[in-house]
Amino acid sequence: MTDSLSDPHRALHDSALGKATAYVDQYEPGLLFSIARAPQRAQIGITGQPRFFGADLWTAFELSWLNPRGKPQVAIAHITVPCESTHMVESKSFKLYLNSFSGTRFAGADEVRQRIQADVNAAIWQGRAVQASAGVRLVAPDLFDQQPIHELDGLNLDRLDIECTHEQPAPELLVAAFDEQPVEETLTSRLLKSNCPVTGQPDWGSLQIRYTGPQIEQGGLLRYIVSFRRHNDFHEHCAERVFTDIWQHCRPTKLVVYARYTRRGGLDINPWRTSHPGPIPANVRTARQ
Repeated sequence: MTDSLSDPHRALHDSALGKATAYVDQYEPGLLFSIARAPQRAQIGITGQPRFFGADLWTAFELSWLNPRGKPQVAIAHITVPCESTHMVESKSFKLYLNSFSGTRFAGADEVRQRIQADVNAAIWQGRAVQASAGVRLVAPDLFDQQPIHELDGLNLDRLDIECTHEQPAPELLVAAFDEQPVEETLTSRLLKSNCPVTGQPDWGSLQIRYTGPQIEQGGLLRYIVSFRRHNDFHEHCAERVFTDIWQHCRPTKLVVYARYTRRGGLDINPWRTSHPGPIPANVRTARQ
């Protein structure tokens, strides 16, 4: 696996992202490209242990391999990457890596699952002791029609008729009623959009914010979400920026931020960050995914 070390610009320059690439069809774990989490976190004031827990929930819709007799097999893969890991996996390299299974014979789906889990762990921990393992679950074709579709639960902020003037993250738009009784509510929006930091391609997402604390002014929160529209960053970092900005400006006692991005290259990435330990949400896609 390729390591990004500590320089995210060098890492992105050296990755396959935004470049013409040959598609390898023989199993090759070295295609996975790791990006250190720490440099981007430092840009939003996170040093040392983050104040959140969480995971990145991946869905891979283009996974195929050969059985021992050479017959192609297919599955949907759900991969859970703990946010405590020192590194994350760059998505195009993940696509290329999964494609490398397509011409390789495996004894069965469980061997494929174990290989993916071991390789992802190696990529996200980069030789360090695995403190929290990646999770991998394969969905067989006879269960495809049981895969649910459900929109994020909560009060939809998109109903608000607001003027939007910011196109880069503007945390100053976040306002909370500190002099009133705290509330517990869940808010959602389908208007999250950011851009790939290398190619500039748009990343479309839905966002769920669940919190307890001073009530957040909804118009300002929606304007803040829309302000990511020209922001260039990876999905995982955008979710952590949203969490950090709300935590600092609105001072909730509990906060959960969950983003579900539409797929690209047969993969979707859905970062989930929470201020308190709890069960990881079920990886259920929205209609746009």
